[in-house]
Amino acid sequence: MPRFTPRMVLFDLDGTLVDSVPDLLVSVNAMQRELGNPERAEEDVRNWVGNGVERLVERALTNDLDGTPDPAELDRALPVFKRHYAENNGQHSQVFDGVTQGLEFVKSLGLPMGCVTNKAAAFTLPLLEQTGLRDHFEVVISGDTLPLKKPDPAPLIYSAGWFHVHPSEALMIGDSISDVKAARAAGFSIVCMSYGYNHGRDIRDFDPDAVIDSMTELSGLIAR
Repeated sequence: MPRFTPRMVLFDLDGTLVDSVPDLLVSVNAMQRELGNPERAEEDVRNWVGNGVERLVERALTNDLDGTPDPAELDRALPVFKRHYAENNGQHSQVFDGVTQGLEFVKSLGLPMGCVTNKAAAFTLPLLEQTGLRDHFEVVISGDTLPLKKPDPAPLIYSAGWFHVHPSEALMIGDSISDVKAARAAGFSIVCMSYGYNHGRDIRDFDPDAVIDSMTELSGLIAR
């Protein structure tokens, strides 16, 4: 397995650091009930996560990964979901096993860390605070921090500039094809978690530089 010598490390949030599906499932189904729609299954919600709140709501309304609801229906549903998610965000989410150890290992190397997610800032910071992860990151880039989000490379390039690190010396750790595409376009190395959210696809199919089952494995990937 390759070893990396980065000068900075970025982490995705949902599906990489935190299993946030329990919060999202409760919120999706609260929205569905309020709108008079059928509830959705956890397995489906897991496959729908990763492209931001609006896309999740579109998928929930249509019960389809590629679905597009009527614009008026979406306009009605989106604030309902956001209200329920604000109430539930961080209440049921769990930090994945090995994450704390992995973050502490990277910290022990003296490497600066950032979090880059497609989740809106209104939900990102509360989730990081609720899970006790906020203090690990010097910079947090949410899905609405910049005009573009992953899979566009802009959030990664911005973060590299913030740390004054060339992208070729940067490492992204994520779980989805959006993370792989963003990292490749930005010139970052990319390590993916095997357990994350990737619309039901095996992340190995998208050829990241490495795939690991636990962040405890970072100690064997990142050179001291």
